[in-house]
Amino acid sequence: MHASKHASQFPFKLTCTTSGCNANQCRVGCCMHEGCIPLLICVSTLYFISIKQKVQVTVMHFSKKCSVFKVVLGALLIVALLQLLYLSFLSKLHGKQQRYKYSELFGSKKTSNQGEKNPRREHLRYSLSTGGIFDGSGQYRIYKNLIKSDFSTNQKPGADPRSHHLALATHTTINNLHHLSSLLERWQNPLSVAIFANGQDVKFATAFVYALSLFCPQVQALVDFHLVCHSGEMASFPEQDREHFAGLEEMGCSGVFAKLESHRDKYKNYAIGNNVSYPNNLLRNVARSGTDAAYILVIDIDMMPSANLHQQFVTMLMMREPAVDEVLVLPAFEIRHTRKMPATKAELVQLYQVGEVRPFYDELCPRCQAPTNYSQWVNLARRGSGPLEVAYTINWADPWEPFYIGARTVPLYDENFRQYGFNRISQACELHIAGYRFSVASNAFVVHKGFKVQGEFHSRKDEENRKNRILFSSFKESLKAKYPNSPLHC
Repeated sequence: MHASKHASQFPFKLTCTTSGCNANQCRVGCCMHEGCIPLLICVSTLYFISIKQKVQVTVMHFSKKCSVFKVVLGALLIVALLQLLYLSFLSKLHGKQQRYKYSELFGSKKTSNQGEKNPRREHLRYSLSTGGIFDGSGQYRIYKNLIKSDFSTNQKPGADPRSHHLALATHTTINNLHHLSSLLERWQNPLSVAIFANGQDVKFATAFVYALSLFCPQVQALVDFHLVCHSGEMASFPEQDREHFAGLEEMGCSGVFAKLESHRDKYKNYAIGNNVSYPNNLLRNVARSGTDAAYILVIDIDMMPSANLHQQFVTMLMMREPAVDEVLVLPAFEIRHTRKMPATKAELVQLYQVGEVRPFYDELCPRCQAPTNYSQWVNLARRGSGPLEVAYTINWADPWEPFYIGARTVPLYDENFRQYGFNRISQACELHIAGYRFSVASNAFVVHKGFKVQGEFHSRKDEENRKNRILFSSFKESLKAKYPNSPLHC
């Protein structure tokens, strides 16, 4: 049955010439002998078997390759995941560093509460992010209101300036900023401070003013800080030097001022570095424009006004408001470094009579303050016990450079004057040509800490003075065009 079935499947003779060959092998095409007719079938079958085996091997090889690919792909995914985790860690770390810079930089735990926003810190962040503005010359960058006092923050927009009667405006570098402590203790009213910083001091000044506003309640309440630096520099917090600020919270306000004391002898304002000019008049204008007060007293930061001046002036305003073209001159003195600053006119006159206090610039430029008429002022019948009044009015004379309380509409200082010489004289000269009257206060004054003596100035003082003298000549010519109808001259 089987033989006939297979025979019907093949149209050729199913015989094999090789002895010993099983006929059935030939019939089913599995005989490999050369004489067997179905050899082709057998070879074909084996070929397809071989192909199948190769395909199986290829598939197995491909499977192995797929496994390797999966391993590599898995490894890449793991690496990518680790990178994402690392970047997330860096982001959180950066956030912590930022919080440290703006609150924990000085060791403060009180201000690092994550649930509470620190308005002072947020304002500082915003001020720094603006990049400041350039001055008229394009050489300086100004961060106005880098730190705002609680007093200024709470002032209503568009409020009548007369509701804020008198502010004090001053300027300095970081090496003289320590004077702010005693100045504020005496003044105890709104104060606008313009700071010039150069190089590394730009970052330190930013950090210090933030520390002062953070740890000193009086500074926080009353002082507005403005920062001026070269146009090529930008303010930011120090990235390094954490040790300079460590532990300030425990030391408090006194600790910050102690740190500032360490900078006091770094350099003089007019000897900051090579080709670095101290822009005193720009700073005065920045400090002036940084307050909304109706009247402003501009002094140097190492000077101090008489006690209760603010209240005395407010009381005077109730009885007599200065004319639009009038300034109230405060006689200026200087005192030995070893002496305590006098608070009242009676204390000042006592020290004046024994030579411990003398007119400002008495040794260096006696003519610069002579028009004040010190002998007349000292010998007034009333020596400080009564209300603030106008003692007498005098005409301006070259080279008088008085300190005065003036309305905010008083002409600004000419910002072309930098370094030493003619910076305040030029502004007094303009007031004179503009027709201002100089009225001397009866019992208010300002005192400079220490005698001004020859030999204590920087080496280029005389060279700068000569340069600014030439500038002053051209400045006076410009005033003729500005006030063409004025019969006065400097």
